[in-house]
Amino acid sequence: MTSLRPDERPAPAPKVLVTDLDGTLLGGDRADRRRLRAALDRHPEVIVVFATGRSLASVERILDRDPLVPRPRWIIADVGASVIDGSDRSRVDVVQNQLREGWPGHGRVRERMARFPELEYQEGVVQEGRCSFFLRPGRLTDDIATAVRELGCGWTYSAGRYFDVLPAPASKGRALALLARKLQWSMESVLVAGDSLNDLSLFELGAHGVLMSGAEPALRKRIADRTEVYRADRAGAAGILAALEGLGWIERTHAVVVGYHRPPVRWADGRWRRPVSPNGVLPTLQGLFGADGPDGVWATALVEDGIAPHAAAEPGRPHRTGLPLAFLPVDGVQWTQYFHRACKETLWPVLMSQPGRMRYSASAWRHYERFNARFADHLSAHAARDATVWLHDYNLWLVPGMLRAARPDLRLGLFHHTPFPPADAFGRLPSAGQLRDSLACLDWAGFHTETFAGHFRQVLAGAARMPRTGVHPLGIDRRAVEELARARSVRAGTARGGPALVLSVERLDYAKAPLEKVRAIDALLAQRPSLRGGLVFRLVRPPPEPGIRIHDTTRAALEHAIDEVNGRWGDGSWRPIDYLPRALPFAEVVDQYLAAQVFWVTSLQDGMNLTAKEFIASHAATGRPGVLILSRHTGAAAQLGTAALLTDPRSPQDLVDTLHRALTMTPGERTAHLGRLAALLDDPPPAHWARDILTAIGEAAADRRPRA
Repeated sequence: MTSLRPDERPAPAPKVLVTDLDGTLLGGDRADRRRLRAALDRHPEVIVVFATGRSLASVERILDRDPLVPRPRWIIADVGASVIDGSDRSRVDVVQNQLREGWPGHGRVRERMARFPELEYQEGVVQEGRCSFFLRPGRLTDDIATAVRELGCGWTYSAGRYFDVLPAPASKGRALALLARKLQWSMESVLVAGDSLNDLSLFELGAHGVLMSGAEPALRKRIADRTEVYRADRAGAAGILAALEGLGWIERTHAVVVGYHRPPVRWADGRWRRPVSPNGVLPTLQGLFGADGPDGVWATALVEDGIAPHAAAEPGRPHRTGLPLAFLPVDGVQWTQYFHRACKETLWPVLMSQPGRMRYSASAWRHYERFNARFADHLSAHAARDATVWLHDYNLWLVPGMLRAARPDLRLGLFHHTPFPPADAFGRLPSAGQLRDSLACLDWAGFHTETFAGHFRQVLAGAARMPRTGVHPLGIDRRAVEELARARSVRAGTARGGPALVLSVERLDYAKAPLEKVRAIDALLAQRPSLRGGLVFRLVRPPPEPGIRIHDTTRAALEHAIDEVNGRWGDGSWRPIDYLPRALPFAEVVDQYLAAQVFWVTSLQDGMNLTAKEFIASHAATGRPGVLILSRHTGAAAQLGTAALLTDPRSPQDLVDTLHRALTMTPGERTAHLGRLAALLDDPPPAHWARDILTAIGEAAADRRPRA
C-alpha cells in the first residue's frame, strides 16, 4: 500500500461550533466564559459560528464591548434571515438570497399584522429580513398564524415572549444547512448549542448538539428523544465547554494544575530528557502525576530558542514527553527580560537578603508583568471549575492576584522553595506593594521553615486577606539514594587514602558562597601549615543557564580565585582545590559523596539544600563516617542543626575554624556525628509531601469561603 506524503494527505474535517448567544454563549459566569474563550483561542481549528436572533449591528456591539466573546468566523443573524462573513462583515449573498426568497419586506408585514393588538412591535430593533414583536404567553392564536401564512412567511415564537415573522425559507437551521453545503461541512463535524425554540431547527440537522441547562421547556420537550444532544448540567459557556471536551475537540481541563515556570524535561539530542537526580522540586512534582495521582496537568513555559520543538505547532496536542505537560511558548527576548533580568537581578538578591545587589529595570519588570499575565491565562485555560492551582516560587508572584480576579472559583496555593525575605528586605523592592497585594490573594502559602513563614506573615501584616501558611520541609527519595549508594559502594570498594576530601556540590550562584569557601581554604592553609598536602577541596559546579550576568561575574571571580590559591599552595601533583565546572550523572554525584570525609554547605541563604540530605543518606546506607558542615542560613539547618557543624559564611574566620574542626574529628566522632544526622532525616517521602500540600490548599480554600 502506497502511503501519502504529508502534503498529499486530505486536510482533516473542520470542527464547527454553531452557538446561540443570549442564554447560551453569553450565559454562565465570567469565569466560565473566560475559560471557554481561552479554550477556543488555543484551538483556532474550531470554527465559531454565531446563530442568533440579534441583528448584525447588535452582534457588533457585543463584540466591541465584551472581551470574553470569541471572534466568530461566520454570523447567522436575524433568526436565520441573514448570513455574514465574520472576518469582513460582508453579506454571503449566495446563501442570504435563498433565505429571503419571497420576503415581502418588514414594512408590509408590520402593516398587515397591525390588526392584532396583542402583537407589540419591537421598537429599536433592527428589522432586516424579519419583523419582530413581543407577544405574551398564551396570546398566540390561529388567526395570527394564518395571517403570517397569507403573507407567504414563516414565524418563530420563543421564550414565551419573542414572535418573529420571517421569510418562509429562513430559520437558523436552514441558514446553517446552506452555509455548510457551500463550505462543504459535514454535520458530523458540527456542534450546535442553544436554549430556546428558535434554536430547534439547529437541532434537527443531525449535528452534535448541546442543550443548555436553563433551556426553554418547550425546546427540551421537542428534542427529548435525540441521543446526539448533550444535556449540559451547567449554564451557558460551561455547558459548551463540557460538550467540546466530551467530543475531544479541545483538551479537557483538570482538577489540579501545577504552575511552575520550568518544565521537568529538557530537549537534548533530539529527544526529551528528564532530571537525572531523584530529588528536588522537578522530580518531586513529576512523581505527583503517577497512576494513582490526581487528575492534573503541569503548566509551564517553553522557551522557543530554535532548539526545542515549537510549542504551538499542533494546538491542543501535547509534546511526546510522557508527562501531562501544557507548554506556554515564550520567545527568547521575553525570557531574557523576565527571567534573567527581573527574576535574577531584581527579585533574587532580595530573596537572598542582599537587596544591595538588586538591579531594577522598569522595562524588565514590564516583561515580568506580561509573563505573569500570560501564565495566569495559561493556568486558567487548563483549570476546571473549582480546581486547585498549585504555584511555585517567586517567578509567579503576580499570578495569584490575576487569577483571583479572573477565576474566583479556583483554590490557590504557592510553595516557596526559595527563602522568603524579611519585611525590611522585601520592602526595598520598587514593586513591593504590587507583589504584596497579589500574594494576599492566595488561599495558602507554604515554606520549608517557620522562619520563612514568619517573614511572609510580617510582609502581609495588615492585608485585607491573610493566606493560611504551612511549613512543609521537602525531603529526598531516601530509598533511591540508599540503594544507589550501596550499589556504588560495592563497585568502588571501601578503601580510602590520600588527602582528606572536602566536597561541595552546588550550582553557580553567589548565594552559595563559592568565593567565601575558596578564601577560607586559602586562610586555613596559611593558618594551619600542617594541613598542606593533607586535604583537597573539590567543588562540583553544574553550569547555570547562560545569559545571567551576575553568574558570569561570579564565575570569573571564582575561577580567578581558584587559580590564585592553587598557584600559591600547590606542590607537585597536589592542588588544594579540585574544580569540576560541569554536571555529573547522579550516580557519579553519589560516588563523590561516598569519597568525601566532609560535606561543606556554606549558603548565604538557602530554601532547604537537599544535597546535605543526600550526603547523609549515602553515608548512612554504607556505614561510612562523615561530617556535615552546614550554613546556619539554610532551611536544612532548622532540621539538622542540632547535629551538624553549623557555620556562618558571613564570618570568614568561622568558616576556617569550623572546617578545621571537621577535619580534626576522630573516626569515632565522625561516626557518631553521622548517626545523629541520619536520625534526623524523618521527612515524608516526596510523593506524600506533594499530596499533603494539595490537601492543605484545599482545606485553606474551604475555610476562606463563605458558608452556604
